[in-house]
Amino acid sequence: MDDSALHDFIIYRCVIGSRAQGLDRDDSDTDRRGIYLPPARLHWSLNGVPEQLENPQTQECYWELGKFIRLALKANPTILETLWTPLVERADPVAVTLRTHRAIFLSKLAYDSFNGYALTHFRKVEDDFRRSGRVRWKRAMHVIRILQAGVEVITTGELPVRVDARRDELLAIRDGRLSWDEVDSLRLRLHAELEQALVRSPLPEHPDHERADAMLVAARAAMAAKETTT
Repeated sequence: MDDSALHDFIIYRCVIGSRAQGLDRDDSDTDRRGIYLPPARLHWSLNGVPEQLENPQTQECYWELGKFIRLALKANPTILETLWTPLVERADPVAVTLRTHRAIFLSKLAYDSFNGYALTHFRKVEDDFRRSGRVRWKRAMHVIRILQAGVEVITTGELPVRVDARRDELLAIRDGRLSWDEVDSLRLRLHAELEQALVRSPLPEHPDHERADAMLVAARAAMAAKETTT
């Protein structure tokens, strides 16, 4: 089956990124993400199914349900944002269940994922700065944003996608109104806050793999049963 036909099996569609975070401008992209649940007959076939459906032209990406759950269990920042975003365009029952029980995916592993994401992207910003003398301010802003989100997740067990309280500061970074030294100092302070949050975090050491697996098996079983009755 052509990948485009698999879009018929999308069970969750939402908007993440700047529009969900409250950092958008008139020309901002609309980043749609979500989940698709393929028919069992395709999943069981020799050809299998793609782990994700992507359309760069429309800024869309949909993960196969199993792939999505595996990434969620690793506390992937983008996947968690997909579960916590307030901008939901479609949510079938399976997706509603995932959002309702999204806390099962949170654990202290979030420290490594959010901290690692920030470090990786900061190094890219730093390398660009060293080579060209120019700062990619939008990427620098996202480094700060992801660290702030990480502190919130590890401290509260919730991911506040909208950044209303921090919006002015983040936009000042994106617009280059803060110096490089100021941004780097803020980054280092947030790394320290992230470490401190980990020590007192109420999150479990590991996510609830058993419940996540049960949801995946139930969803795939329901899809298989649906096929046998049609």
